[in-house]
Amino acid sequence: MSSIPENAPLSQDQNAQPKLASAVIVLDSGEVFWGKGFGAQGVQVGEICFNTSMTGYQEILTDPSYAGQIINFTFPHIGNVGVNHQDIETVTPVARGMITAQDITQPSNWRAAGALDQWLKQHGIPGICGVDTRALTRRIRDRGAPKGVMAVNDQGIFDLASLRAMARDWSGLDGLDLAKEVSCTQRYEWDETLWCLDGHLGGHLDGAQSGYGRQTNPKYHVVAMDFGAKRNILRCLAASGCRVTVVPGKTSAEEILALKPDGVFLSNGPGDPAATGVYAVPTIRTLLDQNIPIFGICLGHQMLAIALGGKTAKMELGHRGANHPVKDLATGRVEITSQNHGFQVLAETLPDDVEITHISLFDQTNEGLRALNRPAFSVQYHPEASPGPMDSHYLFDRFVEMMEQQKSQPQSQSRAS
Repeated sequence: MSSIPENAPLSQDQNAQPKLASAVIVLDSGEVFWGKGFGAQGVQVGEICFNTSMTGYQEILTDPSYAGQIINFTFPHIGNVGVNHQDIETVTPVARGMITAQDITQPSNWRAAGALDQWLKQHGIPGICGVDTRALTRRIRDRGAPKGVMAVNDQGIFDLASLRAMARDWSGLDGLDLAKEVSCTQRYEWDETLWCLDGHLGGHLDGAQSGYGRQTNPKYHVVAMDFGAKRNILRCLAASGCRVTVVPGKTSAEEILALKPDGVFLSNGPGDPAATGVYAVPTIRTLLDQNIPIFGICLGHQMLAIALGGKTAKMELGHRGANHPVKDLATGRVEITSQNHGFQVLAETLPDDVEITHISLFDQTNEGLRALNRPAFSVQYHPEASPGPMDSHYLFDRFVEMMEQQKSQPQSQSRAS
């Protein structure tokens, strides 16, 4: 790629195109940010959000929850460790684009199997660098996540009026069911466990050396409803002693119960929980009535809240990054968490038989709940830590304890009639 001089005005709220600019971001408000393109060429429209994580850009780009979004990375060194075949959360990434402050460098890491630029080309994801990502982040912070268009063209030919119209005309994420686009289409089994380096990872991996292990002696059977599940969540469930059966998000309660699960997991995913909940919430309510232990994360948390009688709403900014402090209201403990969501559970709408368990210390929004008369709980953040801190791994143990308690009860008590 050709280099743009350091003093070139690569990010600006005006239409004058800098020399050598080969990419542009146009917001629905009319603001324009110029830069240099990398990755795939083409035009993508989406919601522009920012992520504050310092590591794990490959996991972020392959997180299905980023469907419909263009990611502005606040950390400047993105792409410097390249890409590999292990650090992916889904086979087909759905993020619509990425924004960085600095050029993508050649990979420098012993695990690298390729360069980020080439990987983006292979997956059809455009990127733009040389942008003042701090200015763009402040814009999002002050005025909310905008609709925008990213265009990459090596010839530097752009129709700003058409791009602006495309941004304005896009529907946005509110009311959009994107989970149906990233959910699996048929049932499958999962037994891969967490990454092990030279056989050391808390004894979870049966005889493994370096790499992911296999769960060969599961004690519990968990059915995971896939609304865009990240692989590392499934690995955490398997590492906790579970045989995991992953089913499409539209699977009925009757089909799930026929699998005789010890527990049901509600996965993360993209889009508006109220839209996905049109078909998922009735299923969750039936499972609640059967006293099946339920654990939800992110979108799964939001839909469990709706099933229990609460409501959700679009956030102005959203939470995306690996440094979000969350307080456990029962213990007073503060966890540093990984988060990626643009909708929230409205705590004031939850009924009396639902307890708020966690809150964000950034903005006091709801981060966790549990049903007082059902074996069900959920969190808004990502305890699987991919990428991110591992403060919240205990939640998988809590789910296992809940399944064990439910299994120990007489059949007449553990299932509602």
